[in-house]
Amino acid sequence: MALRNTERSAVERTVLAVKDAEHQRPIPSAWRPTLSAVVSALANGEHNIEGVLGVAPVSRDTAAQIQGYISDYGEVLTELSEATWESSVCIWMGSRWDVLIDLWTESEGRSDLVLSARVRESGEGYSIEVQSVHVP
Repeated sequence: MALRNTERSAVERTVLAVKDAEHQRPIPSAWRPTLSAVVSALANGEHNIEGVLGVAPVSRDTAAQIQGYISDYGEVLTELSEATWESSVCIWMGSRWDVLIDLWTESEGRSDLVLSARVRESGEGYSIEVQSVHVP
């Protein structure tokens, strides 16, 4: 049975988690909804990121660092654009992936800010640990 064009496009766009320690790779499709929910929480001022399923609790120090960097940056953080996935990357580090997600602001679009996180395999899925928000 041949795939219809819309079905083929969806299959071709699926990005898998690949354990490649030599090259940065695109953010896997399976992680994108959770990472988008993290950024949505940050954009809504929830710097401790409580309640995002699949995301480890953020320490008080990390939440304060995130709040400080966003505040010092001086722009209003927004939801992620679909274009985020064209420039954000991950790399396998032997036991986890290190992830950099390009963040967006109201006035700039894609900003200099990134969300740094670690992703580990967990049971039948993945767990995400937010590390920081910063300008690399």
